[in-house]
Amino acid sequence: MTLSELSLKEYLVEQTRFVDQELDRLMPGEDTPPETIHKAMRYSLFAGGKRIRPVLCLEAARAVQGGDVDGAVTVACTLEMIHTYSLIHDDLPALDNDDLRRGRPTSHKMFGEAMAILAGDSLLTYAFEVLGRVGDARLVEELARASGTVRGMIAGQVHDIEGEKQTPTAELLDRIHRAKTGALLKCSLRLGAIHAGATAEQLDAISAYGEHIGLAFQIVDDILDVTQTSEQLGKTAGKDAEQHKITFPAVYGLEQSNAMAEEQRVLSHEALAMFGTRARRLHELADLVVDRRS
Repeated sequence: MTLSELSLKEYLVEQTRFVDQELDRLMPGEDTPPETIHKAMRYSLFAGGKRIRPVLCLEAARAVQGGDVDGAVTVACTLEMIHTYSLIHDDLPALDNDDLRRGRPTSHKMFGEAMAILAGDSLLTYAFEVLGRVGDARLVEELARASGTVRGMIAGQVHDIEGEKQTPTAELLDRIHRAKTGALLKCSLRLGAIHAGATAEQLDAISAYGEHIGLAFQIVDDILDVTQTSEQLGKTAGKDAEQHKITFPAVYGLEQSNAMAEEQRVLSHEALAMFGTRARRLHELADLVVDRRS
């Protein structure tokens, strides 16, 4: 059975396996000195994540070229390294102070704060080492920008921390989430498209899709924090309200937040029109982002 013949559920299982095999190949083994840091890195990296960002990267490349693209999985894996680093640091006592991630104790609970900080640092550093080997400086620049302090992931984290002391507003909410979550999701798609040789028009379309699903992803994430249990989420529920986070339900309420997620779903589908059937999985992933329950 070919990849295109699989159901979405089967396809995601296969793609997760594909990404995990490459991550395992790329990462130093647990017996590589210093063993503790490599155990800590692998503990969080292989904790059962959905691999949404790597899969988006792979599918953007396939939408551009119409099939698999050599080396795309290696590019995709660097996104999971960056994402995992951000989760390790996000869970630290100095930030969100969480004890549960992906249904397991967080890194600092298992290895201590110092080693958790270093594990995050190491995944960040190693992601750029791996991406540098691919040999395209544009990819390195894209990932660095999306991870950084000017409208990137770290900028979003700063806005999020500082926002805890401010009155929730739509403007501040948009500033936080377009950077904190949206930047890396959009980057995932752009990396795949650039690696596959996208034209300017194709890259614009993929980027627009990334903007819409990035916003949808965060809206749904905020909704789930209010409506789901810790067991369903695999992380501590209700943390946003407890820490006075600026979220979509806090600013707009649940009903309007759900409507906004639905609007972003529609816009994401429209952005893919030029790719025709080559974007089938990207369409399905947009629906998954909005319909997910964890």
